[in-house]
Amino acid sequence: MDLFLLVIGSIFVNNILLAQYLGNCPFCGVSKKLGPAIGMGVAVIFVSTLASIFTWIVYHYLLEPQGLEYLKTLVFILVIAALVQFVEIFIKKQSKGLYDSLGIFLPLITTNCAVMGIALLNIKHGFDFVEMIVFSASSAAGFALAILLFASVRERLFISSVPVAMRGTAIALVTAGVMSLAFMGFAGMTN
Repeated sequence: MDLFLLVIGSIFVNNILLAQYLGNCPFCGVSKKLGPAIGMGVAVIFVSTLASIFTWIVYHYLLEPQGLEYLKTLVFILVIAALVQFVEIFIKKQSKGLYDSLGIFLPLITTNCAVMGIALLNIKHGFDFVEMIVFSASSAAGFALAILLFASVRERLFISSVPVAMRGTAIALVTAGVMSLAFMGFAGMTN
């Protein structure tokens, strides 16, 4: 598989957030300001890539040889939870401001379906090790791109004149829908 097409497809065409709609909780929760959105994007890139590496290794060298493929969801959750704890401890120690701004959404990366979805999609598509790393990092970068764009738009909407009935969550969901439609324009790029 051409790695360049895998990158373009993961970021734009099959964006984990806008096309597959995985990872909605942090997308809506952390995207009110650009700073926390950047932190969440970087954390998801880091956790998704590392989690995919560990889950791929565990699946191919432990679960599959033993005929325990049916345990992949449980094992993947445990691996992702351990990695998120590591990231949370690191961010708390290195950047208290970022840790405070991410709040409850940092531990929620543990149950972020985008991270789990990327790990499961690696297995489903049968990627080799290099393709898995490229796909994982690209999908997470697509998540980061979407949340950064969304946070930028939401900051702009906060200072704009929005009808009362559309303020808050309503305009955020409409904006997310419009972004999804915009990303659908990339659909013919990798075919």
